[in-house]
Amino acid sequence: MNSSNRAKLWTQHPFDQNTQQQVLELFKNPEELEDAFYRDLEFGTGGMRGIMGVGTNRVNKYTFGKNTQGICEFLKKSFAEEKIKVVIGYDCRHQSDSLAQLVSEVFSANGIQVFLFSSLRATPEVSFAVRELGCHCGIVLTASHNPPEYNGYKVYWKDGGQIVPPIDNQIVEIINRLQFEDILFTPNKDLIHPIDAEIDLAFQKESVKYGKIGNGKREDLTIVFTSLHGTSITAIPQVLEQAGYTNVHIVKEQAKPNGDFPTVNSPNPEEPEALKMALDLAEKINADIVIGTDPDADRLGIAVRNHKGKLILLNGNQTMAVMTRFILEKTKRNPNQSYFVGSTIVSTPMIQNIAQDYGVECKLGLTGFKWIAKMIEDFPNQICLGGGEESFGFMVGNFVRDKDAVTSSLLACEIASEAKSNGSSFFDQLMKAYIAHGLFLEQLTSFVKKGKKGAEEIQEIMAQFRSNPPQTLDGETITKIEDYKSGITKNMVSGIKNPIDLPKANVLIFQTEHGIRVAIRPSGTEPKIKFYISVQSTIKNPDEYHEIRPSLEAKIKRIAGDLGI
Repeated sequence: MNSSNRAKLWTQHPFDQNTQQQVLELFKNPEELEDAFYRDLEFGTGGMRGIMGVGTNRVNKYTFGKNTQGICEFLKKSFAEEKIKVVIGYDCRHQSDSLAQLVSEVFSANGIQVFLFSSLRATPEVSFAVRELGCHCGIVLTASHNPPEYNGYKVYWKDGGQIVPPIDNQIVEIINRLQFEDILFTPNKDLIHPIDAEIDLAFQKESVKYGKIGNGKREDLTIVFTSLHGTSITAIPQVLEQAGYTNVHIVKEQAKPNGDFPTVNSPNPEEPEALKMALDLAEKINADIVIGTDPDADRLGIAVRNHKGKLILLNGNQTMAVMTRFILEKTKRNPNQSYFVGSTIVSTPMIQNIAQDYGVECKLGLTGFKWIAKMIEDFPNQICLGGGEESFGFMVGNFVRDKDAVTSSLLACEIASEAKSNGSSFFDQLMKAYIAHGLFLEQLTSFVKKGKKGAEEIQEIMAQFRSNPPQTLDGETITKIEDYKSGITKNMVSGIKNPIDLPKANVLIFQTEHGIRVAIRPSGTEPKIKFYISVQSTIKNPDEYHEIRPSLEAKIKRIAGDLGI
């Protein structure tokens, strides 16, 4: 069925009059109608995200209602003998509160008990609440760091982690079989229970327990914090205060939750511009550290002072390297117990070096924290000490089963305060990590490709790299190609092929003889294709870092040229 015919179905029952009228208006703009109806909105790396509006490829009461109806039917099939419970949270985005209410009503109409946060909350708190309340499932209405016109739908399972195969595929099959008229919209209000302070306090207590592992003079650390108009304002100031940090300066202009994100072009701490106001305040008060989080409080960006006293932004790989090393330094490990840290195939290889040097296993998963959460479930006899990924996400311990900017912000302050008390700095800890485990430098380059045409362009780019892969990068021979779509690793020297012990995904990784590593993948949450470039060297002292870094940056630039990006 083409887009026009799909759209015509939305101009009649069971769709309400307002929806029907909006669809009729779309017929005046064929290109916009095509984008709204050419496909069904799909689950990706971080759940389902899309532009708000009418259509099958949009976020609205019907697409989210159908998702929820499908999840209801799967829950009732999976837990037929149990009293099913779900928890629902939401962020600051437009329609998040009303969509959360609608989702709760569909669950209740299906006889499922709902715990609904009465106002916006950080995503990691919802992950925590799933297990704290003994729920079978959790839903968060959020589009993370996407632009203001987006919203999204994350699904957590009873372990507190996002759904993974085979559960996600089974749910999708049910959703795809449903018709929109199958959605039960009439609520049973007796089954909807508001939740608030009790879960907040429990989450904050655990956050302090897992994150407060340093030994510095916390009152001496000067912190600038910005929530970038998002949900972390409901948790991070409270957690820092409970941990003993008294010198916290909040960027007031960005403290009020606002789905328009009026002071930034993008509410993404990966973007330097997003932290400009925080950096300006930090310079004004001579702060030691700057912390900014995305709207749903799962990603954090950090700025610290270098050897010259200048504030510099760290990337996600650098932050996770310092955090992982600090956790391994501070954690008292039982010699009779097995431990691990989690990372992803597109994150810095430095994490594997750190883990090996501390005698701890490093498990690698596909992109997305749901795979790190799955590691915890798959290896119950091992203790997860933490996990991270390059996209500015980190998880401390295992009490939350998703990236957690709340506890990670506290951990960052613990590192900075202890270092300051010892006459050092967060930046010094990064240098020590480079000296001990190798200097790794990474760069992420993304290209936005919107709409149906953009999706086709991304597919073509991936197809070209598969059919005609480069043989060298910066003059170094490519010795290994990992194709996660076919599930095969090929040694380009011997020709030997081996299976990849991970689920299949649309990712290509090229590795050279001297440690160049390039990963290419379409984003699972945005209309982008991403190129991750990693190079490495060694240093003996911090001065060498400043000498070698420019040559590594030039190397990355040459590699990008070889890739045609």
